[in-house]
Amino acid sequence: MSLKGKHLLCTQDWSLEELTKVLELAVDMKNERWTDKYAKVLDRKTFFMFFYNPSVRTRQSFEAAATELGGHAQFLEPKSMRLKTKKSAGETVEDAAKVMSRYACGIGMRILEDKVGAYGEGQALLEEYAKWSDVPIVSMAHDTFHPCQGLADVQGMWQHLGRENLKGKKLLQVWGHGALARSWCSVQESMLISSRFGMDVTVAYPEGYDLDPKVVEATKKNCEANGQKFEISHDPVESYDGAHVVYSRNWMHADTYHDGEMHKAEEVERAMKLTDWICDEEKMKRTENAFYTHPMPIDRGHEVSDGVASGDRSIIYDVAENRLHVQKAIMALTMGDM
Repeated sequence: MSLKGKHLLCTQDWSLEELTKVLELAVDMKNERWTDKYAKVLDRKTFFMFFYNPSVRTRQSFEAAATELGGHAQFLEPKSMRLKTKKSAGETVEDAAKVMSRYACGIGMRILEDKVGAYGEGQALLEEYAKWSDVPIVSMAHDTFHPCQGLADVQGMWQHLGRENLKGKKLLQVWGHGALARSWCSVQESMLISSRFGMDVTVAYPEGYDLDPKVVEATKKNCEANGQKFEISHDPVESYDGAHVVYSRNWMHADTYHDGEMHKAEEVERAMKLTDWICDEEKMKRTENAFYTHPMPIDRGHEVSDGVASGDRSIIYDVAENRLHVQKAIMALTMGDM
């Protein structure tokens, strides 16, 4: 099974066998990190990192990943490039993708909520680059999906629950109030990939914070194919009952986009009123001694209490580290000679 040249915009686009191959390699890369086993996989190869939005872990982990594979990651910002936009003349996606394909072995793209005027525009941009690029396009998080985070989440659950023990375990994907007005990407990716690996999935959120109907339907079908349950709850307390993994995360209301732009202040005002929606110690007591996870950065005191985020059942730092290892595996398999 070769993954050379394959784009990664969403884990749902890849087979379970392909995802498992990435995760198995990521686990080995973690174990062999300080040996020479994978030190030349990207020898003299460059990976372009195309950042519409800033980051902490994403840039750090991709740069470290390229270095540990013997390659180089180059940071690019669209604002410093002459690219065509709705408001300005410049290079088209076709031209940019074809030229960059001559320079790099792969292109990563990160475009989130405040850099698009409507949900789905980030996905459309990545699809356009994938159409014209001769090298793999990898989502480093866009408004719809975050495949690298989804894979890191599963690697973390393999680590703490056991690889063979995910089937039938309950993942609670729960909304948290806060002032960040986050995109749907990490949450939707988690729903999709967790259901692919046989977990029961419960998504809990206040009325009106519905996610992409297509993603919800795909998650339902994934669960049905595995003989597992998918549920939607609007209860901020009882939804915790029986959970084995709790993943709290703020995400924006669908009405945050209107008139061709994101209205963050409106969403923050709305979300900050819903103070019942915080993951805290009392709610975690209703679970099956669940592990707590979050893709970070965490809005402590709003999405989750400090006691949970820094508690002994929190796996947030393990999952954050796993971003490095799954990204190494993705790059090695799609851009290297493995």
